[in-house]
Amino acid sequence: MGFTAENPGVLTTIQDEGRYGYEQFGMSPAGPMDQNAFRTANLLVGNPMGESALEATVLGPTLRFDADNVVAVTGADMGPALNGQPCPMYQAVAVKAGDQLKLGAAKTGCRAYIAFAGGLDVPQVMGSRATALQNQVGGYQGRKLAKGDRIGFRAPNPRLPLPRTAPVPAPAGKEAVIRVILGPQDDMFTKEGIDTFLSQPYTVSKDFDRMGCRLEGAVIAHKQDGNIISDGMATGAIQVPTSGQPIIMLAERQTVGGYTKIATVISADLPLVGQRKTGDVIRFQAVSVEEAHRLWRESAQALEALKARLDQPQSPPAPVPAQAVGTAYRVTVNGRSYQVQVVRHTG
Repeated sequence: MGFTAENPGVLTTIQDEGRYGYEQFGMSPAGPMDQNAFRTANLLVGNPMGESALEATVLGPTLRFDADNVVAVTGADMGPALNGQPCPMYQAVAVKAGDQLKLGAAKTGCRAYIAFAGGLDVPQVMGSRATALQNQVGGYQGRKLAKGDRIGFRAPNPRLPLPRTAPVPAPAGKEAVIRVILGPQDDMFTKEGIDTFLSQPYTVSKDFDRMGCRLEGAVIAHKQDGNIISDGMATGAIQVPTSGQPIIMLAERQTVGGYTKIATVISADLPLVGQRKTGDVIRFQAVSVEEAHRLWRESAQALEALKARLDQPQSPPAPVPAQAVGTAYRVTVNGRSYQVQVVRHTG
């Protein structure tokens, strides 16, 4: 038993860390678009960082629970409400059978994550529970959630000690600087083309999904054209076809591609791309491989520090010391006046 999707939202899928080792067969890795928010949600409910959870896009789902458990919502602010009352984000919350969790339209960001203690009871496909929509495998029947879908909890833990909280990240705003490593085909662009890429703003178009993010802005000039012999594709690769408009390849990218790749988004900044939405602005900044490694380590260390803090045993509340509390009275007996104090002990 777990929950029923009373309203599935626009695009809600089950994701875990992703499906790796099958790209030679054309299978995309899938996984969350914002790894940081996804992993934080899992840590809050006591799961391993890569456990299965829900990813909601733009407009979140409404879930009705039929079993007790602990949940956490992170990522985009979709105004989550539990039984009609505001539900705090970046905080583990106990839910009971019959409770309703409702997420609305994203106020900030694009994608929210809902984690459940013990993960979701869907089968592993090629070692992963992640939904790969392009390949129609994994998750729940290889598709997004639909109204009436019932998903079970694999190992619910309604007795998880609370409170468990994490810092709420500041909203990224409408414009973000995304750091990149130039290459592998940056030599196929003119110097002016590279300068344009690194100096001009690019707007997220309506053509943005889990596969990729097409941008609109100044044309990036090639020396000849944007075609190459198809080669391997990495998550975050930025293709620039002959049109000169960049495309960032994301979680469900194809495994090979035949357009020139001017740069690759560093791992630490992929979550920023995952939280962009149509109309947002991106500016690119080149960094070294060493700087990309340092930023990735910082991101990983922050999550490990959060895990260590949450894993610490909860200290019982300090006992309240006993106190004597008295009330004074004046009484008269046989014509003589006496003061009497009644004392009780608390604690």
